[in-house]
Amino acid sequence: MGSTAQQTATHPTARTDLAGKNAMVTGGARGLGASISRALARAGAAVDVADVRRELAQDLCRELKAEGHQARYTELDVREPAVAARFFRDLDQVGRPLDILVNNAAVDVSKPIEHLSAEEVTRVVGTNLLGPMYLCLEVYRRMVARGSGHIVNILSTASNRTWTEAGPYAAGKSGLRAFTHTLFKEAQRDCLGIGVTGVVAGGMETPFVLDRFPDADTTKLQSPDIVADAVLYALSVPHGSVIPELVVVPRCETSWP
Repeated sequence: MGSTAQQTATHPTARTDLAGKNAMVTGGARGLGASISRALARAGAAVDVADVRRELAQDLCRELKAEGHQARYTELDVREPAVAARFFRDLDQVGRPLDILVNNAAVDVSKPIEHLSAEEVTRVVGTNLLGPMYLCLEVYRRMVARGSGHIVNILSTASNRTWTEAGPYAAGKSGLRAFTHTLFKEAQRDCLGIGVTGVVAGGMETPFVLDRFPDADTTKLQSPDIVADAVLYALSVPHGSVIPELVVVPRCETSWP
């Protein structure tokens, strides 16, 4: 018993107190993004809800402010690298560096490959892969300069095992998983104060799924709040450890492993 108590005292346990931290969640206005935005704000972080859906994002920010939390809307199309660069320059000017980046924004076009257009492929891969990479390019070097920070990239079971009508989506998420693993290795080399985590999320009861598949069996989907809790856990691990990848799927998920 004494040994266990001593070990507990010596090694801090996971905590989710994010007071004083600045966070940004892309695609933060609805679905999983909104769940993550709420979780971060309620843990004490000041949250930038970044999205192209202005009205939904502003409604969420008002909700969080009414609860006494800090939240603001940032209009951001992750496919535009110049816009991302300007956003981070603005943060530099006001002295509000980003401590937590959650790359959550994603789109999909569920079509057989033979019916896909180049524009559709570009939109999916641009949002799901290039967008997170653009943001990581901006935030990672700033985190290295500061010596701390955490990047969370929301992945999918499609990054491990694909299915029909998911070509661009699986390609984007597979690429993001590879990029996340590479960034994790570079953080080990560049700055041990930076955490990099990929969260592999299975099917969720969100508009992302239900808008495309209105007849989906919701009993086989998980709540996005469960995945948001997983993000908080990844952020809570004490300094000296990090979770490079975390998988959260419904018990009946067919696309894992």
